[in-house]
Amino acid sequence: MKLIFRRPAEAGSLAAPRLAREALPDWLKAMPAQAWSEVAGAELRTLKHCPPFLDAMRAGVLLPLAEDLHFDGEDFSWSGDPEAPPLAERSPIGIHAPEQAQGAPFAPKGEFIVKFLNRWAIETPPGWSLLVVHPFNRLDLPFRTLAGIVEADLFRLGLIHFPALWVDPDFRGILPKGTPVAQILPIPREPLQIELRPLTPEEAAEQAALRESLATEPGVYRRLRTGD
Repeated sequence: MKLIFRRPAEAGSLAAPRLAREALPDWLKAMPAQAWSEVAGAELRTLKHCPPFLDAMRAGVLLPLAEDLHFDGEDFSWSGDPEAPPLAERSPIGIHAPEQAQGAPFAPKGEFIVKFLNRWAIETPPGWSLLVVHPFNRLDLPFRTLAGIVEADLFRLGLIHFPALWVDPDFRGILPKGTPVAQILPIPREPLQIELRPLTPEEAAEQAALRESLATEPGVYRRLRTGD
């Protein structure tokens, strides 16, 4: 599948969207494969051995912060040229009025909600929408991007912006240009159905054997996934 990203011709040098699998954070790369656990009294495998955790972080595309963003505890500022053409250079961030989230449980005291301004128009293949979420497992970032779904095949030339809660009141300094502010994944736009049913005796036995394998053998899930 191919996603198409378009930018204004006069936009100059923009941080480009990146495949998430090519932009894993430094803290994950530096994480040891095993760590001593005082609770277990043994060496345990870390998240580097958890394929679902890693697959989430590798999925889809990361959308970047357009400019270096400065925050001094009260105000945001940025390094762009405010006199440049509107589509070429503009603030990488906006603000939602607290009243726009009135009644929402994530802003009960009128906490302000920022909006990361995206300069790339994104097109999906026909029949596919975009799921927009906070970058998976990136709780180190001082914000939490709110989730949304956009019919990007129909809205292909529109600009999708990313509202986010600013969750770290103690943050001071610079969010660098290119910081991932949203993770996007294409999803098919078709009705979803569910079926509820009990395990058959054969399925229950297979499930029990799988649980035993997971508890005693490393790499079981990975082998199931790859068919090895």
